[in-house]
Amino acid sequence: MSKKKSETAATTGTVTTFGSGSARATPDLMRVTISIEIRASKVALAYGQAGERVAAVTDSLRSDGVSGSDIATSGLSVRTETVWVEGGGSKITGYLATTDLTVMLRDIGENAEPGPASVIANAVDAGGDDVRLGGLNLSFADQESLLTKARDAAWDNALAKAQQYAARAGRTLGSVLEITENTTSAPSASPRLMAMSAPMDAGYGAAPVPVELGESEINAAIRATWRLD
Repeated sequence: MSKKKSETAATTGTVTTFGSGSARATPDLMRVTISIEIRASKVALAYGQAGERVAAVTDSLRSDGVSGSDIATSGLSVRTETVWVEGGGSKITGYLATTDLTVMLRDIGENAEPGPASVIANAVDAGGDDVRLGGLNLSFADQESLLTKARDAAWDNALAKAQQYAARAGRTLGSVLEITENTTSAPSASPRLMAMSAPMDAGYGAAPVPVELGESEINAAIRATWRLD
């Protein structure tokens, strides 16, 4: 290797930094899981009653403005319920039919009428004591635009670090050689309401439980490498 090439190799260098960024906003989508559980002495009876309760719940949702395309059956099962009898083994005591609905609520802002709390309460009222709420998730209709802001923040964070290190080394940043986005985990929004039962006393409707949207955060992380001049 010539002396000139050796000097060039000695002065060439790179700097690699990791950047993280986030963007916050109020969620505008709510996904709710509503389940129906029916116990009966016959399979057909349990299955039929479950169908009636599901129909009542979906009718309530539609009357509150939820589109049919936003109501999906996400689970359907019928299983036996048994007890152990001494000397007789397992004995069937009845049947449990379960149907799960996943419901997307798109009008959840402060001015929504009816609001999400009322929509859920009306569905619970329609289904009666056989309704179970599996929880809810808050998210964004346009998550990509929020993720774009988080990526911009992650880039600014990585760039600031690289400029600092370059200045400390008495160098300047050259061209970008590599950018890698951390995709090990998908962006998610929170908070989340955990599972609960929704029994009601006879003669009383389901009172709306306030649903607070709060703010949720989308995160982005990158790894970037620059040439040092």
